[in-house]
Amino acid sequence: MTRVLYIEGSPNKGYSASIEVCNAFLDAYRLAHPDHEIHKLDLWDEPLPEFDADALAAKYAGLSGTPLTPNQAVAWQRIEALAAPFHEADKFLFGVPLWNFSIPYKLKHLIDLISQKDVLFSFDSSGFTGMLRGKKAAVVYARGLSYTSPGSLTPASEFDLQRPYMETWLKFVGVEDVAGIVVERTLLGPEGKVDRSRAIEEAHAIAREF
Repeated sequence: MTRVLYIEGSPNKGYSASIEVCNAFLDAYRLAHPDHEIHKLDLWDEPLPEFDADALAAKYAGLSGTPLTPNQAVAWQRIEALAAPFHEADKFLFGVPLWNFSIPYKLKHLIDLISQKDVLFSFDSSGFTGMLRGKKAAVVYARGLSYTSPGSLTPASEFDLQRPYMETWLKFVGVEDVAGIVVERTLLGPEGKVDRSRAIEEAHAIAREF
């Protein structure tokens, strides 16, 4: 059974552009793939643990081959449990609103927790290997203003730490096939509505072939 993991990054359930476009993507995906499973991970409902002293000690114990203490083992088991849905899924959909030029802290928190050796990647003397190889992702990037319009006050070359971060991380953990859907000007009334409609149409088209 093909499984899709949808990671919802916005707490703004009533007005979020990223959620609206992701929901449109999933509606089209369900029509095209009625036998596939879709699982949702709402980062604002997920009790993410701290990457505390025990987790950090467990990380370095694993790197050195030192046995874990009971507290370290518990901390590492939590990390592996959070990463398990990423191994179980075949495809990913991320809803990523722009926060301070980058991604929401809840999403960064999750990434910091699960991006560990022998959890989402491995390495040896020849380099790093992502452990999510063969999977694919679609990422919805929502922005209040525009990074891409001519004359933008926040040009992507200087301000965009959102899409490059996500694409770099996904590639690092082995996901090479990544489709991006951008919805901009979400704060600008009519312009924002036009951009949402365009992004929804793009989401429908990508979802049918995803």
